[in-house]
Amino acid sequence: MIHSNKPDKNRCLLYNQGLMPYLKAHGWQRSLLTERIHDPNLDDVLILLEHPPVYTLGQGSNSDFLKFDIDKSLYDVHRIERGGEVTYHCPGQLVGYPILNLQSYRKDLHWYLRQLEEVIIRVLAVYGLQGERIPAFTGVWLQGRKVAAIGIKVSRWITMHGFALNVCPDMTGFERIVPCGISDKPVGSLAEWIPGISCQEVRFYVAQSFAEVFGVELVESQPQEFFQPE
Repeated sequence: MIHSNKPDKNRCLLYNQGLMPYLKAHGWQRSLLTERIHDPNLDDVLILLEHPPVYTLGQGSNSDFLKFDIDKSLYDVHRIERGGEVTYHCPGQLVGYPILNLQSYRKDLHWYLRQLEEVIIRVLAVYGLQGERIPAFTGVWLQGRKVAAIGIKVSRWITMHGFALNVCPDMTGFERIVPCGISDKPVGSLAEWIPGISCQEVRFYVAQSFAEVFGVELVESQPQEFFQPE
């Protein structure tokens, strides 16, 4: 049998992680991104995990969208280099961080954002739910409620940050912010439509949909020891 040197699909390492502090995951992403800037031939990566309660603000976001004193927050607040406004992460929300070299796909950030939305829309379709896009906004809505937020950062066409899908989180944390700076469109979670749904089962469908949408071969992997839980 003759094997060609070039595989039909890009390999993408899948790191299925549990609950990880936000800054630890952020440092991990930056490390993976830096490695790929220095060696663009390294495999792409998809990290799936959950975060303890945390608020994050995009680099240009307006702190007026916080309904609390940032110095007296119950939870950590971090301003980071992604686009977008304030968002909230907590257990029960599945977060995906793709580290992709867009030079292997399409050098088009709008295309990339629409692809991330498509991943979520396909996951919802598995459950018979029709996810929707709203023109001029980024993310995925379900019957008028935003169930997935997306915010990215791209350096030399290599991506970091990604998407957050509300599966079954405690939604009260969203009450203390104007999520994504959108005051007239409420957030929602899949548990409102599918009682008993879990991040564990949704991970499988997110990975499957991601592989389909981006045309990659996912290879489940373990991260380097540097990022093993302490």
